[in-house]
Amino acid sequence: MENNRNALMDVLFKNLTRIFAFFVFVLLGAIMLSLIWGSRASIAENGIAFLWTNNWDPVQNLYGAMVPVVGTLLTSFIALAIAVPVSFGIAMFLTELSPVWLRRPLGTAIEMLAAIPSIIYGMWGLFVFVPLFQQYVQPGFIALFEDIPVLQNLFAGPPFGIGIFTAGLILSIMVIPFITAVMRDVFELVPPMLKESAYGLGSTTWEVVWKVVLPFTRSGVIGGIMLGLGRALGETMAVTFVIGNAFNLPDSIFSPSNSIASALANEFNEAGGMQKAALLELGLILFLITTIVLALSKLLLLRLGRSEGAKS
Repeated sequence: MENNRNALMDVLFKNLTRIFAFFVFVLLGAIMLSLIWGSRASIAENGIAFLWTNNWDPVQNLYGAMVPVVGTLLTSFIALAIAVPVSFGIAMFLTELSPVWLRRPLGTAIEMLAAIPSIIYGMWGLFVFVPLFQQYVQPGFIALFEDIPVLQNLFAGPPFGIGIFTAGLILSIMVIPFITAVMRDVFELVPPMLKESAYGLGSTTWEVVWKVVLPFTRSGVIGGIMLGLGRALGETMAVTFVIGNAFNLPDSIFSPSNSIASALANEFNEAGGMQKAALLELGLILFLITTIVLALSKLLLLRLGRSEGAKS
């Protein structure tokens, strides 16, 4: 009797966990279908040209996704370009170079950055960082690169303080705690024997990190970077405060522009008809971008795994 009861509970538990697992796919499918259904009018009206149309005029019912898509990708790229090296340095310091007494308070301080709400980052960026950036940083960059033909157009324009670069910089501060936490955790999983063997052979700290720690933790490092990228792509309030919210293609990284998330935050509450459908289509595009990014990261990890298997 007891054995039959245990077998029944085992079957119920197995099926229940299977339902929970498949519920994730059902939820993702439901979200995607709802976005497609809500944006069907815009899809039928604009077609695939919606992706590369540079127009957003609710008065004339003309809509295009090019500016928000470009703004989203640029701010996320700038955020990762700044956050990944900084996060790597912090994680490496915490695991390899930091005194024992400093590791816990410094790690706690990094984790506290992740607990700050995004709207606080946005308010701090707008009222504190933007004036300093407008007065000191942007004029310095413009003057520094104005005589370099390759870079003068990239760092050009009036110093508004707000814009693509400011939004990317604020995003980098927001994603640093997430990337750092993952990198630190995976670095700590490296067997001490591997590192001690490398040090015993005369390797420097940098050689141990580059030739032992990083190859051993490659998958975790890429996963942390993808986590930060996902946060950067979907961030709303902080970007809305500092990106400028202008439906213009940026002439430089200092130009005000827009992102998908900030466009949704600014206009969705008062939108209706074709405008609402176009905003929902922007949401669908953002959903597809994040899906493609995650799929590419998985393919990269699989390729790296095969190459490691071939070497061994």
